[in-house]
Amino acid sequence: MPTPTTSQPDRYTVEIKPRAADAAGHPDHGSTLRTAVVSATGGTGASGYPRYEGDGVAADIDPRTRAVEAITLDGAELPYGWVAEVSPPEA
Repeated sequence: MPTPTTSQPDRYTVEIKPRAADAAGHPDHGSTLRTAVVSATGGTGASGYPRYEGDGVAADIDPRTRAVEAITLDGAELPYGWVAEVSPPEA
């Protein structure tokens, strides 16, 4: 269960990348295929983390670790092996 936080960023930049690891198994996610600026909706997603939406992306993001806990891209799941990362919150 997520740990409640007293504050969370209003927005993040989510980067969609094509792979979890390179051919040798190193955690190399590859070049960014798409970015999206997502803003807090004020709600909580199914994962229990704050929900962010924007630019065709809906994501549940843990504000403590900045881990993407759930995500859809243009209303669909990411293709197998793709990953989503967040950039530090904008100033």
